[in-house]
Amino acid sequence: MPKKSHLAAFVMLAFISIVASSAQAEDGNAGYSLVDTLHLSGPTRWDYLAFDPDRKRLFITRGDSVDVVDTATRKIIGSIANTTGVHGVALAPSLGRGFTSNGKANTATIFDLATLQVVSTVPTGTKPDAIAYDPATQRVFTANGESDDMTAINAKNGAVLDTIKLGGQPEFAVVDGEGRLYVNLEDKSQLTVVDTRSLKVLAHYDYAPKCEGPTGLSIDVSRHRVFAVCANKTMLVVDAATGKIIDALPIGEHSDASVFDPAANLAFSSNGDGTLTVIGPSGPDHYAVLQTVKTLPTARTMALNPSTHEIYLVGAETEGFDPPNDKHPEPRPHIKPDTFMVLTVAPKIKHKTSP
Repeated sequence: MPKKSHLAAFVMLAFISIVASSAQAEDGNAGYSLVDTLHLSGPTRWDYLAFDPDRKRLFITRGDSVDVVDTATRKIIGSIANTTGVHGVALAPSLGRGFTSNGKANTATIFDLATLQVVSTVPTGTKPDAIAYDPATQRVFTANGESDDMTAINAKNGAVLDTIKLGGQPEFAVVDGEGRLYVNLEDKSQLTVVDTRSLKVLAHYDYAPKCEGPTGLSIDVSRHRVFAVCANKTMLVVDAATGKIIDALPIGEHSDASVFDPAANLAFSSNGDGTLTVIGPSGPDHYAVLQTVKTLPTARTMALNPSTHEIYLVGAETEGFDPPNDKHPEPRPHIKPDTFMVLTVAPKIKHKTSP
């Protein structure tokens, strides 16, 4: 055993080393910045994004069509038309197919991932919003915002399998790859769990009172935790197995998306107030806000490039406010024409990519 003086020196050196390592880790995790802005022509309407890591393509929903951007050349290489009121895109790389949720047409479009040609159109519930592909069952699920249900579709042949009643308005959904689907019910402030094999609801977990109006949702499948962003400027970290709220973190206003980067072990919230919140673990059951990155007001949705750890967001410039109406009783920022853009946020230190 070392002498007391040596032991004290050893403890002090160890402490300094731990503090330095922690500071370096935090600096690495929090070192994100806006590195690129790509202006695109076309309508200044949008909703969710999806990224195809195999082909390095970014799918951007833009009102009545989906633009496909090659992130290497930074150009639009194709478009999926007649997706009226499109909200989301889900990808099934193993099947070579993609899927869109067409909110105004009450349909889902199936397209070929390689050629971007439409394969077929499938009926859904009313106002399909988010859409998710489950590789465990090779099924696609549309979250139907006005009929309070989900449509389950066979991804291989496009057959509608069933309608799953949820008892509330679904906003976003993720899967764990093991036969469970998790969906936020925005009007109920709940997390609902669906068995993707039996197509039955397994559980409803309450977010309230910590979360009001949950929108975006992402999942850490290895730790069985979901990250829900809420209208009251909060991100919840929730145990997916039990529904227990593990932590609640402050985020920006008007968040509409959450993504999780498994290699970096970080969760992100894209906020319509022009910020991106970066959240990481600060202990076994605690998380902390590591950084708030300035982006662009209106940039409220995003997608992750898992290879480069870049975050893609979309937004547009604004001027003044549109007058309120029945659908939007609060004044909304007026979007300037021809100002649509893709933003890229990247880390200073590259994270190791999981195999």
